[in-house]
Amino acid sequence: MKRRMSVALMALAAALLTPVPTQAADDPVVRTTAGWVRGETTAEGRQFLGIPYAEPPVGELRWKDPRPVRPWEGVRTADDFGNKCVQGAGWDPGYEQPSHTEDCLDLNVYAPEGAARRAVMVWLHGGGLTAGAGQDIVPDTFARRTGTVVVTVNYRLGAMGFLATAGLDGEARDRVSGNFGMLDQQAALRWVRANIARFGGDPGRVTVAGESAGGRSVCTQLASPTAKGLFRAGIIQSGAYRDCGARAHETAVSQGAAFAEKLGCADLACLRAKPAAEILAAQNGFDWGPVTGGAFLPRQPKDAFERGAAAGVPVMNGANQDEGRLFAFARFDANGTPITTDQYPTVMRTDFGDEALARYPLTSYPSPTIAYATAQGDQLFACPALRLDGTLAGRGKVYAYEFADRTSPPFASLRDLGTDFEFGATHVNELQYLFKHFGLESPLNTEQRTLARQMVQYWGSFVRDGVPRAAGQPAMPDRPGTVLALRTASADGNVLSTTVHREHQCNLWDTETVSENR
Repeated sequence: MKRRMSVALMALAAALLTPVPTQAADDPVVRTTAGWVRGETTAEGRQFLGIPYAEPPVGELRWKDPRPVRPWEGVRTADDFGNKCVQGAGWDPGYEQPSHTEDCLDLNVYAPEGAARRAVMVWLHGGGLTAGAGQDIVPDTFARRTGTVVVTVNYRLGAMGFLATAGLDGEARDRVSGNFGMLDQQAALRWVRANIARFGGDPGRVTVAGESAGGRSVCTQLASPTAKGLFRAGIIQSGAYRDCGARAHETAVSQGAAFAEKLGCADLACLRAKPAAEILAAQNGFDWGPVTGGAFLPRQPKDAFERGAAAGVPVMNGANQDEGRLFAFARFDANGTPITTDQYPTVMRTDFGDEALARYPLTSYPSPTIAYATAQGDQLFACPALRLDGTLAGRGKVYAYEFADRTSPPFASLRDLGTDFEFGATHVNELQYLFKHFGLESPLNTEQRTLARQMVQYWGSFVRDGVPRAAGQPAMPDRPGTVLALRTASADGNVLSTTVHREHQCNLWDTETVSENR
C-alpha cells in the first residue's frame, strides 16, 4: 500500500511540476496523472494511442497485480499502438506473427473535438482470453457519431494473465491467484476514472463493453466486488458462453501445477525466469480464465446475479444468429474436411447427443456443417445469452438484442480466405457494423450501411443515457423473452421477437447441467 501511495504521489508531483508544453491549437496534448501525452488529430477527432496505464508486468512483476505506472518527464508521444500482450499467431490482420512482449499494459483514447463532459465507453477486446488487443477495433467514427469518448484496452492473456498456483496464492493478499488479466481491466478502469475528464470524458458516465471474451469479461466485472463504482453500465456482445462461468479455485491451481510441470518448474523463480516464448508454447491445452474464491470474484457470476451480489447497473446483452458457423468452419471446412452426410449422425451424437440429432435434421439445412454449426451456436451462445437476460433481470434493467443480418459480409480475416462458405450472422460479424474492425472499412452495401447507422445509434444511446434507442426504430426491449432482432430492411428490418428462444431450441440446451469447474 505504501509503495502504491508513493508512486501515486510521484505521478502527481511530476504532473504538477512538468511545464505546460507549447502547442498549436490543433495539437492534442493532455496531462495525465503520470505525465503529458501528445496524440494526433484526424478527420474523426483526436486519438491518443499506446498510453501506459500500469507498470510493465515483467521480471518480478510477472504474475503480480498491476502496479501504477511510473511518471515520465516531458511529453510522451501517443500516436502509435503499444505492444500486443503475449499471444500466438492468428488469422487476423496484424496477427500473422506471435507476440512475446510482456510490456503491453496500454490503452487508446478516441475523443471528438471539444471539451464537453462526454459519456465514455471502455472496450475490452475478444480473443478467448488468449489473443487480441485494444487495437482490434478503431472506434473513431463511432466516437464522433455518438458524441462519446471510447477507450480500448490491452490486458494480460493466457498463462500470463490467468495462471494460478499454490506459490502465487501465497503471494496474493486474498490467497487466490489467477485473475491478473481481469485485474488489469480494473486498473484500466481506474485510470479512466482518474484521467478521462482531461480528454473530454465524464468519469461518472462510464460503460464497460466487450465482445466474445471481452463480453465474458464484462459479465465477470459485473459480478466482481472490486469493480464497484468503476462503471455505470455494461454491454455484453456474444459473451454469455459458459454462462459467464469462472474456474473453481481448486481446479485452477491443479491446472497451474500441471502447467508448471510441463515447463519443468518446481517453483515461481523458475516460472518467472522462463522466456515468454516458452510460456506461450506451453499454454496450449489448458483452460485460461478467471478464478473464483477470492476478493475479486468470491462466487460464480451466475450465483452473484441470482443472489443480488452484483452491480445493479443497466446491461445490454445479445448474441448473433449464426454464432457457431465460424467455429464449425474452422474445425471442418477450413481444414478441407467438411462434414459429410454419412458422418453427420455420428458427429452430432458424439458432441451433442441423440436428442440434438433429432432437433437438427439435415433436411432443414443447406449442408451438414451448417446444421452442426447451428446446434453449436445455439448451445454455446444464443441460449446462454437468453438465460443471462433472465438472470440479470433480477438485479436491474437488461436490454436484449440479436444481430441477425445473414447477408453480412464475412469479417476481414474470412474474406481473405476466398471461401464461399455461408457464414451468415456469425461470431464477430457485428463488430464491422459498429467500428472499423482491424482498422478496416467493411464492404457494406446500402441496406447494411443503414443497419450499421441504426446499430451505432442504439449503442451510442445506451452509452450516453443507459437506454438503447434509434431514430424511427423500435426500442430495444427490457423484458426477458423478447429481443430486438437487428436486420436489414429487405429482411423485415429491426423487429421485436418473442420466438428466439424456440428458434434456438433452448428448451433442449437449457436442461443441460453446466459444471462450475469450467
